[in-house]
Amino acid sequence: MRLKSNSISYRNLKVKSLGITVYILVSISKKYAFIYTMKLAFDNKIDESSIILTNFNCGPAQHLLKAAGYYKILWAKTHDVKLTIDDCQVHLNQHEILFCTPLNILDIPIDSGLIAIVFNREFYCIRDHDHEVSCNGILFFGSSQPLIVTLKTNDIKRFEAMFTLFQEEFETVDHVQGEMLRALLKRLLITSSRLIKEMRNIIALPNGQLELLRKFHIMIEQHYKVYHKVSDYAQLLHKSPKTLSNIFKKAGYPTPLSIINERLLLEAKRLLIFSNNSAEQIAYELGYKEGGHFSKFFKSHIGIPPVEYRAQKNKPA
Repeated sequence: MRLKSNSISYRNLKVKSLGITVYILVSISKKYAFIYTMKLAFDNKIDESSIILTNFNCGPAQHLLKAAGYYKILWAKTHDVKLTIDDCQVHLNQHEILFCTPLNILDIPIDSGLIAIVFNREFYCIRDHDHEVSCNGILFFGSSQPLIVTLKTNDIKRFEAMFTLFQEEFETVDHVQGEMLRALLKRLLITSSRLIKEMRNIIALPNGQLELLRKFHIMIEQHYKVYHKVSDYAQLLHKSPKTLSNIFKKAGYPTPLSIINERLLLEAKRLLIFSNNSAEQIAYELGYKEGGHFSKFFKSHIGIPPVEYRAQKNKPA
């Protein structure tokens, strides 16, 4: 635990074996109030793979929020949580799980009540191993906003059991530890993918249509800076734009065009807030040949031009 003051006990254990470093950070209390701190990490220095179990209540764990290349699975386990994602306030209800990609910029307060699995592409690449878990385009990169899964009573028990297994495995240091953690991560991803399919009522869709929805989201993530029209993606998927629209309507999804636009707007907002690029440079980066076209697109959806949006967001509180 990480104490606010007058700590009683603290333990930080670092174990090295076979080029692998395992960090175990725990703590104990303050007399009346304490912050429980947990950061269990598996780091392989040879292939630079990393997976961490944490509650973000210590400095090293908070640094993960700014580190590049990490996927994050966040569970509001004990109570509701308010956090910031890409400069937007998000309210996570108790027993909701949030799936964030390396692109998302997060701000999570200390003692939030979250518990999280954080991993990088070197530990498990959801694209290269798509045939194993099929979560790409569903849990990750399946929407312009991070996906939230709501756990029911039976789901809570299953996830508690999985996270307990994770913690036990982090504390077991041997030559197969990495593979065991990888197997647990795959189980978590597959279970979560099944839940979101049930939650969105798309589990009954024919496999071909469900796969088309998934591939559409994946292709947007790959090509949104080049292709802005539904017809572009329909051609890539060897379908007509009307077929795409009908499948999305049947699944209860937003229209294909609105999904493309949301992804463009999300990236535009990120660049306006977190980069020093001019609106003209951002327009070019997002595939617009003329800054005026980008400005018109942005204003038609957000209500104000890009330059004004940046000025509002950068205004001192």
